[in-house]
Amino acid sequence: MRLTITTALVLGTLFGMPQAGAQTAAPAPAAPATPAAPAAAAVPMGQPIEARHLLAHRAAYRLSLAPSRDGNLTSARGGMIYELVDACDGWATRQRFTLTLTDREGTEIETASDYSTVESKDGRHLRFTLTQMTQGAVTQRIAGEAELNPDGSGVVRYSEPEVKEERLPAGTMLPNRHTIIALNAARSGQRLVVGPLFDGTSDDGSQDTTTVLSAWDAARENAEFPLLSPLGSVRMRIAFFDREAQQQGGGATTPSYEVSLRYWENGVADQLLMDFREFAVDGRMVKLEPVPGGC
Repeated sequence: MRLTITTALVLGTLFGMPQAGAQTAAPAPAAPATPAAPAAAAVPMGQPIEARHLLAHRAAYRLSLAPSRDGNLTSARGGMIYELVDACDGWATRQRFTLTLTDREGTEIETASDYSTVESKDGRHLRFTLTQMTQGAVTQRIAGEAELNPDGSGVVRYSEPEVKEERLPAGTMLPNRHTIIALNAARSGQRLVVGPLFDGTSDDGSQDTTTVLSAWDAARENAEFPLLSPLGSVRMRIAFFDREAQQQGGGATTPSYEVSLRYWENGVADQLLMDFREFAVDGRMVKLEPVPGGC
């Protein structure tokens, strides 16, 4: 799942932007409580998590401003829908969100995003489209395809915002592949995953990332989302770095932003925090349901 990364990129672009012509926008409605669903099967410890183990699902999240920040924003409210659908030889995802930001002067800005991908289950190919909007007007479109070689090097061919190619460095991970690598690393006792990540939310190619993992958390009763009760989980914090700044600074730079999540072994994330230093946004899953798909 890459819902947090897409949202983070859009919010990071908006922070500090001119706010002329802002208008009041209503927050996205909260999703209703989740009904009980059949339990999912856990992947036995010692057996690697693979693409086929991810859960095809639809999840709704409530977004709000995280506390304990002294920045210019006083509130953030909105919602997000994330879908992961089994498309036989790939995973099709779609993420849509709306968020209203309010500053200390009471000015409100509504931002929205619609992001779709199809990633092959071998982690070698990605088609992507992203549309970003502010106050109802389209501010950016990104679209294209990425192809990776066995060593993770490859190329991304953009069709929007302009036709061009960017090289991807060896070791590049696509979104679902990164999730699977991080889950398996946590289950094997590793605490760090480092490498470039490409998800199609930027027209500059890949970003360098450092993912810090907690200890693997064994299955426990989950009254709110019974579907997750048989599954283990891990908390992770992903730091994103600008590749050009990294190279110029010899690798010692401050992250552009960081995202914290709790991932379950089926690829569902129910808690997230997007940290931009000046402000942070909380995301809480309020609805989860499996969706049909597959061959």
